[in-house]
Amino acid sequence: MRMMMMSNSSLSPMELLTGNGSSMQPGGAVAFPKDSFTNAMTKNIVAMLVWLVLNVINGTMVYTFMKHRVFYEDPRYIMFICMVVNDAMQLSLVTTLYVVSYIFRQIHASVCCILVMTAVLTTRSTPLILAGMSVERYLSICYPMHYGHICTVRRTFILIWVILLLTAAPPLTDLFITLAKEPPEFFSSSMFCDHSLLFRDRSIYYKNCVFDGSYLSFVALTLLYTYCKIMMAAQAASTTLASVKRARNTVLLHGAQLMLCLLAFVVPSLQASLITQFPHLSLEIRYVFFLLVYIIPRFLSPIIYGFRDENFRRYWIRYLTCRAGRAGRVRPLPIKVTPKVK
Repeated sequence: MRMMMMSNSSLSPMELLTGNGSSMQPGGAVAFPKDSFTNAMTKNIVAMLVWLVLNVINGTMVYTFMKHRVFYEDPRYIMFICMVVNDAMQLSLVTTLYVVSYIFRQIHASVCCILVMTAVLTTRSTPLILAGMSVERYLSICYPMHYGHICTVRRTFILIWVILLLTAAPPLTDLFITLAKEPPEFFSSSMFCDHSLLFRDRSIYYKNCVFDGSYLSFVALTLLYTYCKIMMAAQAASTTLASVKRARNTVLLHGAQLMLCLLAFVVPSLQASLITQFPHLSLEIRYVFFLLVYIIPRFLSPIIYGFRDENFRRYWIRYLTCRAGRAGRVRPLPIKVTPKVK
């Protein structure tokens, strides 16, 4: 039963992060095969370097966004910076957990609860933010005359709050169920920090399966619908209409991001199978999946808007080349209004 709980489709990031070679033993004990000092040092240095590089990139993007009114009054860039901040939070959390897991094998259950719930929140927010960004691109291409009335700054912030409330609901219900089912001393004990060990009730597993299946299906259908509508607009418009092509490619990249997000839900089962087949490579398998699921997808957000968007790139490069002071005096690129596609 416990092994089934550890490989369900709604696992949090903790299983990959803090499970550095750990395995369940009969009776619920956790065994910890030790990594060599050289391997452990190399893995942690690589993880910290990647975290540092991505956080520097994300930090400069946030700074560029905050310094220029042309960005923080545009719903498109507000959604983008929301994605960047969410990625930065998730990356910082998972990297910290990965490094700390080599130092502390067990932590206080209440601390683990905060970490698990935050990790679940940031992980589940990403697909919904992607859906919002795809809808924004769809509206800008298919309804350009009404775009300014539909996509306002106020409505964008309302959407962000709705996303936060939706993604906070599952971990909060996990907590309430655990508080009702577990004894009072449970949260004062020390434990190996893992979602399945913290939220052990079977009803949580079924609840999360229903929620994950529903909201991931909604996001996938949203991306598919917006992509098809933009493709139809591209066929009806001139083949040289650059804005339509960029919007189509952006939605495609959002689809790639969604596929990478889905890895967080399917990888645990695959990882458990591979570790069963190759137990001597369990540490390496976990590390590869850690990079594949939580590190590589974080590179896509800067690429989609930071490098591809001409207007944002102009300000961002000026800041990166130590000319941020003069960047504030540069006039924004003219915004081209896309003609309505009939």
